[in-house]
Amino acid sequence: MKIAVTGATGFVGQHLVPCLLAHGHSVTAVSRTRDRFERFDWHKRVEFIECDVHLCEVDTIRRIAESDLVIHLAWPGLPNYGEAFHFEDNYRGAYDFLKALMQSGLRRLLVTGTCFEYGLQNGCLTEEHPAIPVNSYGIAKDFLRRSLELIVPQFNVKLCWARLFYMHGAGQNANSLLAQLDAALSRGDKAFRMSGGEQLRDYLPVTTVADHLRCLAENVDASGVFNICSGQPTSVRNLVESHLKQQQASIDLELGYYKYSPHEPLAFWGDRKKLDALLEKL
Repeated sequence: MKIAVTGATGFVGQHLVPCLLAHGHSVTAVSRTRDRFERFDWHKRVEFIECDVHLCEVDTIRRIAESDLVIHLAWPGLPNYGEAFHFEDNYRGAYDFLKALMQSGLRRLLVTGTCFEYGLQNGCLTEEHPAIPVNSYGIAKDFLRRSLELIVPQFNVKLCWARLFYMHGAGQNANSLLAQLDAALSRGDKAFRMSGGEQLRDYLPVTTVADHLRCLAENVDASGVFNICSGQPTSVRNLVESHLKQQQASIDLELGYYKYSPHEPLAFWGDRKKLDALLEKL
């Protein structure tokens, strides 16, 4: 299959591209900077398009739209989830880009969303739960999904929306929890400041996320919303302690230093029955 991946050099993209290549797919990697692209050992095995997808020329749009499937990962400015640019700039840019692809003949589209679309709902969340986002990132993503769902019928496009939960692994943002923990260990800090750690979240290694996206890509009948999650609630404290054990490292945890975020529920995780049913078909 010929697959174009936007945001190919980002956290998820850098793992998804080699995963697709390993399963025999032809990949077009779309990214804003060639320098970053050429740092990856897979860069000579893919076609590369250097562009900002929010500012694409018509010829570039047509070139990307020739793919059998476009996986749209690109979304600038993370992890600043509360900033207004998500709906002021990113939503509009993504919508215009993806609509232009459809107008140029694209017929399959896989877009990544976020668990933040669920807002402050607690417990096990299925795809049937309403989207009630409360931060700018979740609002923008939810609005993009709703907007695309309105227009895909007129272009006869099959849309799959992959709602990502929490991820960890190589290439994660330096401000993410485990990246900060690793930095503290590297510096030889005596203590690591964190929240009380009792929040329940849903975590997956980014390599597993990439493989789940690959499975969605390979199932031509996949459409609608899919939770990309473990289905298992894990406390933040348990995640940190498990990571330390894996690293055979130790550091004092200064629990309760940071307050719990008012913009996230205390306990939520994803239901993955729909995802598992798809994986069983492959």
